[in-house]
Amino acid sequence: MINTVLADKDSLCAAARSVIEIEQAAIGSLSSRIDEAFVSACEQCLACKGRVIVLGMGKSGHIARKIAATLASTGTPAFFVHPAEAAHGDMGMITRQDLILAISNSGRTDEILILLPFIKQQGLPLIAMTGSPHSILAKAAAVHLDVSIAEEACPLGLAPTASTTAALAMGDALAVALLKARGFTAEDFALSHPSGTLGRRLLLHVSDVMISGKAVPIVKEEDLLTDALVEINEKRLGMTVILNDTAEVAGIYTDGDLRRTLAKTADLRGLRIKDVMTKQFKKTSSTALAVDALSLMQEYKITSLVVIDNHHFCGILHMHKLLEAGIV
Repeated sequence: MINTVLADKDSLCAAARSVIEIEQAAIGSLSSRIDEAFVSACEQCLACKGRVIVLGMGKSGHIARKIAATLASTGTPAFFVHPAEAAHGDMGMITRQDLILAISNSGRTDEILILLPFIKQQGLPLIAMTGSPHSILAKAAAVHLDVSIAEEACPLGLAPTASTTAALAMGDALAVALLKARGFTAEDFALSHPSGTLGRRLLLHVSDVMISGKAVPIVKEEDLLTDALVEINEKRLGMTVILNDTAEVAGIYTDGDLRRTLAKTADLRGLRIKDVMTKQFKKTSSTALAVDALSLMQEYKITSLVVIDNHHFCGILHMHKLLEAGIV
């Protein structure tokens, strides 16, 4: 049975600060190791015509999964392969065009070492990330990235803490260096994250979220204001578009315009919409990014934009649709 030791707040905070300080030191020591070996690792990855296959066992396996995910989402095709499963058939997932990135703090992980003959036979470039530059894995690699640390943050020196943090930081450094070398952009990132917030903001266009067809409130210039109010009420967008005889947008009329009209006169009978409509309105195009249209709406504190392409009326972009799409 594990004994539970009650600790006061000061000792808990002191233990936490010690962990952070040790891990900060571990990461800080990596800067001096961004050298020719790191450059060579980047060059190997850039030259790879296949995928970067990331290997790791135990806690290093968790770090390997994260590094593979980061590489894949920043322009370097990569995926994680479990070394133990690789020895039982998953090596078939690896092609001769791939590159191996093996992570092992000791550099002596049996499940990885057993794969070395296959890696050599296939002629696969091997990058090793270890905390032991003189280990079997480090010596077998074409490139070795040194992620050794002075001490683990675990007071027992057993649980991987600072060592996994250092490996993760080196993996991030590799991914970002490759990102910049490839000229990877925010738009590229969005393509690999279509369901994420950034993906939606960079990929969704006005045409994807605008209201069109019969759902759009439309009246003619010669229509009565009362008819326009019926259209606004039925379509529930708080506004209507007014078209002229050539089907071009002559203006709009909103709930706010109604309040301003009522401030001038309480008798709406006989008023034509063309006499009270707003002729200077904000518009966008169907090909514009939805996020840019949102910025325009926020700038002018309005809830809808008229969508017009080459003088042709296409529809209405409403704030509610942007909310539904997760743009806001």
